[in-house]
Amino acid sequence: MSAGEVLVVGGGSAAHRFAERLHHHGHRGGVTVLGAEPRAPYHRVLLGSVLDGTLPAAALALPELPEGVRMRTGVTVTRIDRRRRLAYTDDGSVHPYDTLVLATGSRPRVPRIPGLPRPGGAEGVLALRTLADAEQVRRAAPDARRTVVLGGGLLGVEAAAALRRAGHEVALVHRGPHPLHRHVDATAGALLGRHLAELGVELHTGRRATGYCTGKLTLDDGSVLAADTLLLCTGAVPEAELARRAGLTVRSGIVVDGRLRTDDPHVHAIGDCAEHPGDTAGHLEPAWEQAESLARQMTGTGPEHRGTRRITRLRLPGTDLVRLGGDPAPAADPADDSAPGGAEVITFTDPARGRYARLTLHDQRITGAVLLGLPRAIAAVSRLYERGLPVPAAGRLEFLLGLPPAEPGADELPDDAVVCRCNNVTKHAITEACRAGAADVEEVAAATRATTGCGGCTSAVRSLCGLVRTGSTPS
Repeated sequence: MSAGEVLVVGGGSAAHRFAERLHHHGHRGGVTVLGAEPRAPYHRVLLGSVLDGTLPAAALALPELPEGVRMRTGVTVTRIDRRRRLAYTDDGSVHPYDTLVLATGSRPRVPRIPGLPRPGGAEGVLALRTLADAEQVRRAAPDARRTVVLGGGLLGVEAAAALRRAGHEVALVHRGPHPLHRHVDATAGALLGRHLAELGVELHTGRRATGYCTGKLTLDDGSVLAADTLLLCTGAVPEAELARRAGLTVRSGIVVDGRLRTDDPHVHAIGDCAEHPGDTAGHLEPAWEQAESLARQMTGTGPEHRGTRRITRLRLPGTDLVRLGGDPAPAADPADDSAPGGAEVITFTDPARGRYARLTLHDQRITGAVLLGLPRAIAAVSRLYERGLPVPAAGRLEFLLGLPPAEPGADELPDDAVVCRCNNVTKHAITEACRAGAADVEEVAAATRATTGCGGCTSAVRSLCGLVRTGSTPS
């Protein structure tokens, strides 16, 4: 099945992944990628590493696209002529297409707060969405040591911790009862809050911002927080205006079907801008899966996209936290181990060591989980969840503690299993790097970039290195 001339609008991870996988699966027609940002695609999930200075901006760059894929940066598509299949850009160029793929991502959601200026102005208000935003925060650091982060979701928590590691005085304001309240229950939220407080982050939970003037944020309890920089981490909105102007159906995002098609069979959408019934926007895994699925479909090698198993990971050095499945019910009592529909709930709590697990099982299979401070269990549980495999009936405590034999070994993973999710590095890529001479985790990281994101895959990479050294992996 030929896709002819493919035009991709967007220069983020979803667009990059799609172009790479389309080439991988055999498409040899023309592919053009138009990115609005002035730089080549990069790992947006690693912005926290730029904030705390552990990675330079250049280290976030994604690998170069295959030869034959034309990549243009700093170009914004302003209009689509669906009848003539043409895309018009702000630099006056016109791009024809046989298939158009919209991967326009999302833009920051700016809350309505009296006195709040447009982010990016001279008043010290920034929204963290791009690498340029992260660099601007870093540049402001010498003169802006007091930072208030508004929003305690994944991005807000990661940003607050990163800025604190960089030496900022940081206050985190969140309207929920605890950080990540849409992702984790009260027990995990309390432990996460304690960890942030131990880092030195000043927490203001259950609070809303009611006003802003230069250098000051007022909360609904009347307190006023000094803010050399106010960093908005208040969510994102699918960037769907281009599709809307083209007459495509848009609700919260661009509506797509199982073939990731819009109303127009020649126009597809993937990533944060797309609204698919089986996926949640704003997460990297669905964007990657959509890119892979569409590439397979367009080369005649894959089925329709049915959705992605939801895995939410907090990228915070020293804190392993994962949410599997849907969000916990906001009104759920964390002390209540019952569950509807005959589900089994398993809980483990070790507050002294900051460890917690709550698993919901149906027919011995994981349908939801929250795990904190249990890296080995996170690896084991995540693999079972992704594959839909049953949890061992015996030794549940050992399983949650990640003790053998509960945890599947690295040698049991298929070659195409993704070990490093931050950088999309497979078991095969890691073992090949080891066979090519990489002797330890640091050398594997240099060769493949595995472990350079959140670091949660370090133990798995170390295990694979050991297996190659001992000749325990098949050649």
